Amino acid sequence: MSDVSQQAVALARGWIGTPYRHQASCRGAGTDCLGLLRGVWRGLYGAEPEVVPAYSMDWAEPARDEVLWRAAMRHLQAKPRDDAAPGDVLLFRMRAGSVAKHLGLAGRVGAQPTFIHAYSGHAVVESPLTAPWQRRIVARFAFPQEV
Repeated sequence: MSDVSQQAVALARGWIGTPYRHQASCRGAGTDCLGLLRGVWRGLYGAEPEVVPAYSMDWAEPARDEVLWRAAMRHLQAKPRDDAAPGDVLLFRMRAGSVAKHLGLAGRVGAQPTFIHAYSGHAVVESPLTAPWQRRIVARFAFPQEV
């Protein structure tokens, strides 16, 4: 595991317990899944790579626009879905046919994989990456070694 990956996991775990708040990205005060990733990015590199515009809870579902996936492609390194490593950014499609709109960060891989994420109604947690969650993964990314 690279230093960046180790740092990303440690940073994400530092957000555990942060309450869910739509569009927020403030460790301890509130975050959503994108806000968690933004906070990890700031911890790794400083400033965020782009300004995040306001977004709705439905993540462009009516227009079927893969906004989150395109943003990930601009700033992260795409990986094969079966090339799992701690620190990977995971992009999930929550329902078949819908846009990908949930993010998490791989905590552990192997026999008992986990991922760190924030979702509505919960604080940031490290959850088991169970088969139902694994089936929802549509893309896997690594943080760049430098920006």
